[in-house]
Amino acid sequence: MICRPLFALLEAAVLLLGAGTAAATSHVLRYFFTGVSELGHGLPRFVIVGYLDDQQFVHYDSDSRRDLPRGPWIQKVEEDDAQYWDWQTQLSHSWELYFQLSLWNRFNHTPGFHTWQWMHGCELQEDGRKDGKSQFGYDGADFLSLDKQTLTWTAADWRAQVTKRRWEADQVWTQGRKNFLEGDCVEWLQKYLNYGKESLLRKEPPVVTVTQKGSYDGLEILICRLHGFYPKEVDVTWRKGGEILEQETFRGGITPNSDRTYHTWLSIEIDPKERKHYKCHVEHDGLLNPQDFTWEKPVSSATEILVGSVLGALAAAVLLVIGILFYTKIRRKGYLVASNIVE
Repeated sequence: MICRPLFALLEAAVLLLGAGTAAATSHVLRYFFTGVSELGHGLPRFVIVGYLDDQQFVHYDSDSRRDLPRGPWIQKVEEDDAQYWDWQTQLSHSWELYFQLSLWNRFNHTPGFHTWQWMHGCELQEDGRKDGKSQFGYDGADFLSLDKQTLTWTAADWRAQVTKRRWEADQVWTQGRKNFLEGDCVEWLQKYLNYGKESLLRKEPPVVTVTQKGSYDGLEILICRLHGFYPKEVDVTWRKGGEILEQETFRGGITPNSDRTYHTWLSIEIDPKERKHYKCHVEHDGLLNPQDFTWEKPVSSATEILVGSVLGALAAAVLLVIGILFYTKIRRKGYLVASNIVE
């Protein structure tokens, strides 16, 4: 099992290396590499995790030294290639050696604990367009990123300049990164997507509710909550008379549920007198068309009392009928018994 601190480190790598959310009409294959300069801290020396869209499908670390599947759909690959995990393990092991012999040995580190992070991956859009990124981070900050068009590396700070010049002089290394992003990566993405299509291509629409709560100075807050949707990408805004109110909106993050769906929320402070003009506008692949949701006034107390009274009266009537039938049955049975005695 991978320890919790390393999960936090990998999550930080996703954010720092710019691994943002892809568009709803695209799929993304990404690999995240993390290496540490010294043992300890409860972390393996080297880790690779692979994600297809939002689902992890492989894990390798320097403790197990083995590529291990994560999730049921990736295990289908063994049906087509019995040696798949063996050659993937060899590839991961070669990257572990690269981190040890090149990154750590050829970079001027200060004493102490340091981290290297690398994200490379590709995106395939629904219309067939392709894109790819290869980005390195050092100690939790951006370091170098590949420009595929010019075969150059963009340095994030002065420390990266030496590595930038060395990599740009090594055209085999730089061209190899571009070739992977435009070749093998896209092929792997398409193959893995076919294995995981039942999970990755499903569309589950959001369940949307709008609630209201008081604020201050006579204002109130409307909260739009979306739950149980997949894929993750969703476009939701507060609107007034068709105008998008982005600056006035407070948003929560898009958070995963235990069933691999997502939930999120957004709120806005309003004048109650204008409440009817505010709509929560939702666009998602699981919906046939965009939909608007407004706050619905709950059933009033008077109505609840009336409904309760009616239901109570009906229940009483039913009980009365049952009582009469039961009493009639008992009397009839008593009459028959008495008749038999008399006879």
